[in-house]
Amino acid sequence: MSEQDPQAPEPAPISWEALAAELAATRELAQDRGDEDPAAWDAVAAELAARVADQPLEVPEPPPVPQEPDPDVEPAPEPPQDPTPADVPAGEPAPDEAEEQLELLAPEELRGGLEALLFVMDDPVDEQTLAGALRCPVEQVRSGLAELAEGYDRRRSGLTLRRVGEGWRLYTREEHAPVVERYLVDGQRSRLTQAALETLAVIAYRQPVTRARVSAIRGVGVDGVMRTLLTRGLVHEVGSDPDSGGGLYATTPLFLERLGLASLADLPELAPLLPETSAMLDEHPDS
Repeated sequence: MSEQDPQAPEPAPISWEALAAELAATRELAQDRGDEDPAAWDAVAAELAARVADQPLEVPEPPPVPQEPDPDVEPAPEPPQDPTPADVPAGEPAPDEAEEQLELLAPEELRGGLEALLFVMDDPVDEQTLAGALRCPVEQVRSGLAELAEGYDRRRSGLTLRRVGEGWRLYTREEHAPVVERYLVDGQRSRLTQAALETLAVIAYRQPVTRARVSAIRGVGVDGVMRTLLTRGLVHEVGSDPDSGGGLYATTPLFLERLGLASLADLPELAPLLPETSAMLDEHPDS
């Protein structure tokens, strides 16, 4: 075997696959020429052996053998992954985007928004609901409610802001209770005017009836009187007229209670004495 030059580049390795392919090609060439001489094959084998000796042999690595999991060993839990945009339902912002949408409000804007919301709420409202409506952090709403309640108490306002359970609600201050009670009680006990009684009688016998028809029957406007009857709780709106679109009004159970009646059937027989609505409309077409 000849010595190799140490500075000469290393020959490229040959693989078993390449060696087998070369032997097959050489044998096919010998068969085509009709050369089956063993001596020729010995020469080919000697040449290939010399090449294998002079060059490194590339041995392919065996494929990895899959290992079966040990049933006695519990697999390690996978780390939690942050929700991707695909995991967020359509139409809802991602968690980071939802936090970015919350902005701190100016003090006067926060105070005005809280007062407006508390004024229209019939029941105590929690801080999360207020923060969602104002689109600001819950912490700012919590501090704003405390400052608002402290301001009402400091200037002795007629209103007071109280925390009830998990919510907040506006109340009238206790020291003004006699004024409120006097207004409510005296207002209920005050006598109705003649105009109010006439309007109430028309509604009682013609209900459900619109304001225009009541005005036509009485011959005067009844807007102010209707507001009084609505405030007293003697009449209420029950729908709309399909022809004119105006509101239809009828008496309430309080009306029967004040008159001591069990039902509208107990009303006196006064309906035949009232003029027909159609006749009054003919006399007052602009009503």
